[in-house]
Amino acid sequence: MDQPICQFASDNYSGICPEALDALLAANQGDAPAYGNDPWTQKAADRFRDQFETDCEVFFVFNGTAANALSLAALCQSYHSVICQETAHIETDECGAPEFASNGSKLLPARGENGRLDPVEVERLITRRSDIHFPKPKVISVTQATELGTVYDLDHLHALRELASHYSLKIHMDGARFANAVATLGKTPAQLSWQAGVDVLCLGGTKNGMAVGEAILFFDRELATDFAWRCKQAGQLASKMRFIAAPWLGVLDSGAWLHNARHANEMAAYLEQRLREVAGLEPLFPRQANSVFLALDPRVIERLHAQGWQFYTFIGVGSARLMCSWNTTREAVDRFMIDLAQALHS
Repeated sequence: MDQPICQFASDNYSGICPEALDALLAANQGDAPAYGNDPWTQKAADRFRDQFETDCEVFFVFNGTAANALSLAALCQSYHSVICQETAHIETDECGAPEFASNGSKLLPARGENGRLDPVEVERLITRRSDIHFPKPKVISVTQATELGTVYDLDHLHALRELASHYSLKIHMDGARFANAVATLGKTPAQLSWQAGVDVLCLGGTKNGMAVGEAILFFDRELATDFAWRCKQAGQLASKMRFIAAPWLGVLDSGAWLHNARHANEMAAYLEQRLREVAGLEPLFPRQANSVFLALDPRVIERLHAQGWQFYTFIGVGSARLMCSWNTTREAVDRFMIDLAQALHS
């Protein structure tokens, strides 16, 4: 089979990192109890409690859409609403799954620069209406890192927590690229989650070197009441759960989950540097994680696609998004720059 073409399309495109694959193969020895009653699942949950320095409830599901949709459904009744940034994945790329899983909780998109929620805009949405005819705000959803490759620092997170506390709202964090934010900010997982007021974190593994599987961490354990039944009903209770949990053990015990994120961030930083040096191009948004956004002429995009490069153009204001992953190489960046320079001057 031919190798996949060169790509900066998504960190979802990458293969399994060695640490995750080794742990998966190690778990594939003999039989084990099903539905999460195996030692790998229990150990992985405990390792998350160690990493995050708190006794949280931990659940494993197949993908990020399920993680977001089910956790939001656990926080909301059908008559509630969720405030999210207008480019958030739950708003733009989950096919109504949060609304479906919650039986109708409404998403309220909020404006904000560079993919981040603006606390002023959030408060405006919270207070805009309080009558019984409008869905009652219940959750602030934060994407970390954001869909535009930026991150929320502690000051920003604490400002949102202050709003949530004042108006009795919960905070959900879509952490599909949470590891990239941890690597960028140099803070601990605890500091960027429950210590900053996050009630539930959907922690991404698929974009960080795993084949499948996201972890849902409830820092407020009461919110996780009956959540196992919600997962089962939604078809998210894996019978052979150890094959989702074991790779998490591999990346957590080895430190690969942060090493992978740092590498992806570093490759994006190198790409940003080369774009400036070779093509004189400036990113559309501050590069703080593992993606770079560019405004490119459609003809240039067409030439690059014709040469086999894949990248998305529909994510974030219609620009070209170049995404790096745990296995992106400097050689790939350099090859892309050669082809980009030719495409720009053709």
